[in-house]
Order: sequence, then structure tokens, then C-alpha cells
Amino acid sequence: MPLDAVFLDAGGVLVNPNWARVSEALAHRGVVVEPARLAAAEPRAKRDLDTAERIRTTTDQSRGWEYFNLVLHHAGIALSEATDEALVELHEYHRRHNLWESVPAEVPPALAELRRLGPRLVVVSNSNGTLHTKLERLGLLSAVDLVMDSFELGVEKPDPAIFTLALERCGARAGSTLHVGDFFHIDVVGARAAGLHAWLIDAAGLNADRDCPRFPTLTAVVEAVTSGRPS
Repeated sequence: MPLDAVFLDAGGVLVNPNWARVSEALAHRGVVVEPARLAAAEPRAKRDLDTAERIRTTTDQSRGWEYFNLVLHHAGIALSEATDEALVELHEYHRRHNLWESVPAEVPPALAELRRLGPRLVVVSNSNGTLHTKLERLGLLSAVDLVMDSFELGVEKPDPAIFTLALERCGARAGSTLHVGDFFHIDVVGARAAGLHAWLIDAAGLNADRDCPRFPTLTAVVEAVTSGRPS
């Protein structure tokens, strides 16, 4: 599949939540849960959120609180005043700095290999205006050609308009562009509506019923792109 461009979601593809920071905020309020337990619970929380109805009736911002409450639920933590207080602190940190600041070890070499293959690399993410600064702070900004932050653009996935705008800005054709994300009804549905190919990162294997190519890691995506796997 010759590609003009590869579009990449940020959260769940290039970066993950800083679960150590989440665990620390909870611990300060007497709620003890290991970062690894939170990370293991996250895929189930995302699966709960990833329905056509929920995505259609919410925004990226409004889903944030529910997302973390679902992570806590799946980690076996009862919601309480203490967890609410911790989430208020975490939401404020996210507003200023972006809590999705943990870079998996596989990401830099995967991006380097994608760049070697030739397509333009574009981050297309539902974010809050901190995406550029966050990627620069994490050393990822120079690894991509363009960053599309939904907050700055005034349109967010799954609206196909954000993908169309990204195509225009990077000079790519929809039929020769692949988008990789971690939410079916946000990333896959939105990208396909704009005429792009779309693949799903499914780290925990919870999306076998989704009608799209699924991969456990970004490395596996790169291997598929290299081998010319059809979409």
C-alpha cells in the first residue's frame, strides 16, 4: 500500500497517561493503587467508552472525567470524595501540561522507521491546546512533519473535517493515507468517513468484533506498513 502520509493519534498511540502521577495523586488522599494496575485497567475503560452512542453524544473534554472513573472502576477502586479530589488535581495538571506524557520505548524507533519509509507523518489528535508543547517536551515533535490539535482547529475526531484539513495541510491524498488510532468510533469511523485507510491499536485484544485491521503495538503497525499489508 503506497502511502503519501501516515496520520497518528497521540494518546494511546504515541503517548500514554502518566500512571505514576495518577497513582501518586490518589495516594496523597489515602487511595493506594499501583501504576501498573491502572495501566492494565485502561483498555477496558476505553472499550466501555468506545460506543457509537457515547462518542456521538459527548466531546473529548466531557469524556475525560468518565474515562478516569472507568479506569478506577476496572482497577477495583471505589469512587469517593478522595478519588474526585485526586481527579480534580489531575485535570488541572492536564489542562496546563497534558497528562498523556509517558512515551513507550517502542515509539521513537517506530517513528524513525516510518520516516525512513517515506510517508509524511502527521499527528491528528483530540487534545486541549497543549499538544505541540507536550510533544516538544517529550522529544517527539521533530519526529513528525505536522501536528493537528483539535482544540486549536475547532474540530475534533470523529468529524471527518479534521482529517480533510490535515490532508490539505500536508498535501496528501485520502486514498493514499493511513490513520492509526486507539478508538474505533473516533479514529476508524472518522478517518474512513474522510476516505482514509484506518487501523486500530488494540493493545489488550478487546476489539476482535471491530471491522478493521487491529495491532497490539505501533511496532506491529510499522511492520505491516513495511510488508505492504492491505487495509
